[in-house]
Amino acid sequence: MNLEYFIAKRLITAKDYKSSISAPIIKIAISAIAIGIIMMIVSVATGIGLQKKIRDKVSAFNGQIIISNYDNNNSDITLVPISKKQDFYPDFKSVPEVSHIQAIASKAGIIRTENAFEGIVFKGVGADYDWNNIKEYIVEGKLPDFSKEINEDVIISRFLANRLNLKLGDQFNTFFIKEEQGKLPNSRRFKIVGIFNSGFQDFDATYIIGDIRHIQRINKWNADQIGAFEVFVNDFNEIKSVGNLVYEKTSSTLDTETIVEKYSYIFDWLQLFDFNIVVILAVMILVATINMVVALLVLILERTQMIGILKSMGANNWSVRKIFLYNAFYLILRGQFWGNLIGISLLLVQQQFGIIQLNPENYYVNQAPVYFNWIYILLLNLLTVTVCFLVLLIPSYIITKISPVKAIRFD
Repeated sequence: MNLEYFIAKRLITAKDYKSSISAPIIKIAISAIAIGIIMMIVSVATGIGLQKKIRDKVSAFNGQIIISNYDNNNSDITLVPISKKQDFYPDFKSVPEVSHIQAIASKAGIIRTENAFEGIVFKGVGADYDWNNIKEYIVEGKLPDFSKEINEDVIISRFLANRLNLKLGDQFNTFFIKEEQGKLPNSRRFKIVGIFNSGFQDFDATYIIGDIRHIQRINKWNADQIGAFEVFVNDFNEIKSVGNLVYEKTSSTLDTETIVEKYSYIFDWLQLFDFNIVVILAVMILVATINMVVALLVLILERTQMIGILKSMGANNWSVRKIFLYNAFYLILRGQFWGNLIGISLLLVQQQFGIIQLNPENYYVNQAPVYFNWIYILLLNLLTVTVCFLVLLIPSYIITKISPVKAIRFD
């Protein structure tokens, strides 16, 4: 029998334990552990969830690595075409970390309706375009099919549709300015088959997606000429090294750029979340440990006579310390139980119902995203237990200084 555990269990289940002076302090300690666990779980799940959601959203509409021509064009408009006949297309075999590559082109235009007009960028895609990346952002209609004959189907953002008073199934005229001065613009009539809402204002306010063959005809390109390649990688965390490898494996006439470089202002902002999460974890663990230290000291003072009796009966200092450490460990587990229960419940509610809404102009998402990872939750709990246990070894050292004679006479 583990004597120390047996005595600790009897102390926990004793009736006077719940009505003693230390009862409110113990409740505060348990609450501090629970609140700390709740805050840590929520901050990690929402912080990482927001990072992942924004990263996936930017990748979905731009690719993760962009291969294009060297030019002085700082916009997303294609000026000089490149050939699709490349060693790395359609399969980037020399870089196995690449999961998919697709050809795109873009051209500036103006949508004009009876009551409004709006400047846009027409993003042309083809049969190789991976629609799975943006499927979740389609709120109305369907995805277009560009694998057969050229067609006028496009998808447009809800933002542009509302500004232009357009709805699903409507047709509209788009005018593309020619590079030659003095010539009338090219006109194309498109039909809305789908409406998307990415929450990424920079994209929603600018882009419509249609058949790349329209751009090829307007620009008088050949069928194998496109504007750029969008590359996707297996592991986004390795995007920098894969980007360098892609650059090495492409022609010297082509440039590569990762979305981390293209949207550096977004990814620099996202990196601040890592610091915020670390600060929250540190503060919550500090608060929890301080409360547990106070609770343990009160328990020791309240059981001073019992400590003296145990020592007088031959118990060594470590055995007595283990009794109170078992007691503290029980309190930590109780706090963790309620903290995990409440924290995970809050995350599930947010994941299912999206109660907490965010301003997409500031956060690029409509609601607080949740990233569930049971390994992270387990590590947070282990971290809390380990830190608290190590810190509690310090106040439990007081037991070694208690004299059995003085302790028995302690009142």
